[in-house]
Amino acid sequence: MSRDTVKEFDFNGRDFERVRGLIYKRAGISLADSKQEMVYSRLARRLRATGITSFAKYLDDLEAGRMPTEWESFTNALTTNLTSFFREAHHFPLLAEHVKKHKGETLNIWCSASSTGEEPYSIAITVCEALNTLTPPVHIIATDIDTNVLATAANGIYPIERIEKLTAEQQRRFFLKGKGDKAGMVRARPELRQLITYRPLNLLEERWDIRGPFDVIFCRNVMIYFDKATQRKILSRFVPLMKPDGLLFAGHSENFLYVSDSLKLRGKTVYELDNAARVAVQQRA
Repeated sequence: MSRDTVKEFDFNGRDFERVRGLIYKRAGISLADSKQEMVYSRLARRLRATGITSFAKYLDDLEAGRMPTEWESFTNALTTNLTSFFREAHHFPLLAEHVKKHKGETLNIWCSASSTGEEPYSIAITVCEALNTLTPPVHIIATDIDTNVLATAANGIYPIERIEKLTAEQQRRFFLKGKGDKAGMVRARPELRQLITYRPLNLLEERWDIRGPFDVIFCRNVMIYFDKATQRKILSRFVPLMKPDGLLFAGHSENFLYVSDSLKLRGKTVYELDNAARVAVQQRA
């Protein structure tokens, strides 16, 4: 092995298995065997930041409670945050249709994995366009387990190329261009940012600091990191938080029909309550 390929820290299969167990218990994430190099790369940064010189010592200190504040950084490091504005664009016309159907009502929407904010801002833009106002009657709750990305989302500041696929009208109407040392950056307009409340939330927590009922829940490209038992548990908690005609949006590679008996397809990776679940929700209302 050449010097260029020698790792800074020893990292063996036992270390990897410990990491897999800890992140599964902490966040429900099931790491594949192929993720060992990714885990090393991301957690090596945490060893440098904490001054610890071995993975074994780092994991020992985590498990022993000697670094209680490090759990957040550990979880953030292993959370994947791949997102973009209007990702899986086929969802947003259906969202707009649902918004128009409830025109005159106050809408409650939950984006359960907001990442750096592109998804909740896309939701907000869709609602504004559907109702033709920058101040629509909507409450959007955006949550994520990663506190770092939530800070980015709340600021709403992005490189200008992140919005290049939006129409010229959308760019003008919903974003402000930076000047001077902020040139090349854009920021979501205050009216858009005010529609969204960001807060940290781990979907594996026994209690969620969130209340329904919701007209819409976005949970896209999250379940792919969970095993079937975890998926089933989370979906069972979504169902009672939905309004009788509420919609649940999933990611393109996710299929909830195999893990929930309470949902049926409304459109491409868009779900609604089946008849029995709808009646149960109506009775609880």
